[in-house]
Amino acid sequence: MTEQDVRHLLAKLPPLRQEIGKIIVGQQQVLDEVLVALLAGGHALLEGVPGLAKTLLVRTLAAATDLPFRRIQFTPDLMPTDILGTEVLEEDHGTGHRSFKFNPGPIFASLVLADEINRTPPKTQAALLEAMQEGHVTYAGQEHALPQPFFLLATQNPIEQSGTYPLPEAQLDRFLLYIRIGYPTEQEELAVLSGTTGTVRAEVRPVLGGEDIRQLQQLVRQVSLSPELLDFVNRLVRATRPATSAVKFIQEYGRWGAGPRAGQALILCAKARALLQGRFAATLDDIHTLAPPVLRHRVLLNFNAEAENITPDDAVAELLKAVSV
Repeated sequence: MTEQDVRHLLAKLPPLRQEIGKIIVGQQQVLDEVLVALLAGGHALLEGVPGLAKTLLVRTLAAATDLPFRRIQFTPDLMPTDILGTEVLEEDHGTGHRSFKFNPGPIFASLVLADEINRTPPKTQAALLEAMQEGHVTYAGQEHALPQPFFLLATQNPIEQSGTYPLPEAQLDRFLLYIRIGYPTEQEELAVLSGTTGTVRAEVRPVLGGEDIRQLQQLVRQVSLSPELLDFVNRLVRATRPATSAVKFIQEYGRWGAGPRAGQALILCAKARALLQGRFAATLDDIHTLAPPVLRHRVLLNFNAEAENITPDDAVAELLKAVSV
């Protein structure tokens, strides 16, 4: 791409935020992290109590990006074929010949919302693993490519445990970011009440297309990251592992650390955040900002930490203090 092409692409990012902001009030950090996951080419898990516009955020993003969008409502009786698709027997009325044809499921879209993913059993959750990692689906021995870009956003409720199936660590690791959504501020909530209970409803116009997003994802990988920051990310991730960590906090409370995928995720996300802010080089601030959503689902703590109400975010904060820059 020429410099003019790059500037033209980057000029579309502020209007994208504005279009989403027509519907979503506040939640700037959440929106930033969702856009970072999209530009980095990964997937995101959104966690928050009911009523915080998790589903609405994904729907608004789909409208603003003009991507083919599908929503899958996860329930206890959902089967893998309800997600991936199935084969149907078709008959040629001219020849009478019968053959099986693959009928694609809702996973075959560029932007997929897996709503309340922890309400379905593990065998159905596992149907997403190949799609998330490889970008295709295998059915009856045949590979079926997913549309590109492919972005999966899953939501889950942190407070309900009855009838839920917590995601296993191997599947959590497939999510680039684990994003937590909190309550709005008083003024933001007042704006929500005012804007959603009247007759006027804002319309979101598409700003980015699929080709734009593919180009931005390629551009993210060209953003510069200094060797010193690369070394810092490597040492930060390695410090999460209790067996080899020199950080006393991790030695005392850690049960399992992050793998190399965490380092890859942190670097790509730092580059994506830099690009979102119009920079062509990632900084230490990018790494510090994105370390919690990258590491909170990859750092497992032991029973002692649970007994003392220590969270993975606490562990990440201690790591950022302890690992020298």
